[in-house]
Amino acid sequence: MTDALLRLRNATVRFGARAVLDAVDLDVDEHEIVCVLGPSGSGKSTLLRAVAGLQGLDGGQVLLGGRDQRGVPAHKRGVGLMFQDHQLFPQRDVAGNVAFGLRMHGASRGEQADRVAELLDLVGLPNAQRRAVASLSGGEQQRVALARALAPRPRLLMLDEPLGQLDRSLRERLVVELRELFDELGTTVLAVTHDQGEAFALADRVVVMRDGRIAQSGTPLEVWQHPADEFVARFLGFDNVVDAAVKGGVAATVWGSIPVPTGTPAGRHKILVRPAGVRLVSLDEGLPCEVVARTFRGTHVAVRLQPKEGPRLEAACALREAPGVGETVGVAFDAGDVVVLG
Repeated sequence: MTDALLRLRNATVRFGARAVLDAVDLDVDEHEIVCVLGPSGSGKSTLLRAVAGLQGLDGGQVLLGGRDQRGVPAHKRGVGLMFQDHQLFPQRDVAGNVAFGLRMHGASRGEQADRVAELLDLVGLPNAQRRAVASLSGGEQQRVALARALAPRPRLLMLDEPLGQLDRSLRERLVVELRELFDELGTTVLAVTHDQGEAFALADRVVVMRDGRIAQSGTPLEVWQHPADEFVARFLGFDNVVDAAVKGGVAATVWGSIPVPTGTPAGRHKILVRPAGVRLVSLDEGLPCEVVARTFRGTHVAVRLQPKEGPRLEAACALREAPGVGETVGVAFDAGDVVVLG
């Protein structure tokens, strides 16, 4: 990686007595795509606004290219910002929207026309210059908003829930296209979203926020395989979390004995068993559980299981192997899908 383009140092924003951004440190390297995840109220949008210059800091620094941005207005920071609702100008056609930032930077008409044509090709809307904004679908409006944000060649592109208003199938397709486009352009991106699938598909690095602080930062694979704590695990959708007493490589839990990774220290822990590590076996081989619900997830069936004691479990099963609601099955656990949480 090259030196960080963006650095936040002890960045703090207070609304009254509450710190909505609480002494946050974060670096974003040149050409890196960082997605900030978190529930509502976690501070992720405030972080984006502070970097953009739309929200002042009560403490700490935002540095772009090594320069402290305190006192630098939003329009002079050299960043691009794309919002969830696109905020296109309805009175302007597509070309007029895309060229807006270029006009503000004093580009000639010829330069504007060339750049608009180039970007519309890149985002998959060739020859759409004269189309009215009202005639565009939601996905097309998203592409125009992206072209507008990229037009002035920002050193940092920031996305605020960019696909939030689109239906799931369109989001899944566009997030792949965005990733390919950013790789092609070498764009440095800071995005915020509540959609973990979107973040994991788009990002080089995922940052999970909680109560104004960073709960975990890592590659999508690192965060998915090793959630830092119970909050991160549950935010990612993992509900198989239980108290455990670890000794000799085995965790004693309300679900019985569960193998834990080699090297896990003895003592009290929270452990996570991923659904893929919950195996359905015969009753005489495992923990008896009643099947209380089944949910088709496209690639597998999520089976909700109720043991006699303790919280419910979720198992991931192939469709042809999923038991029916009301059946009683045995459950065993695979050590490879057990995570000891911080």
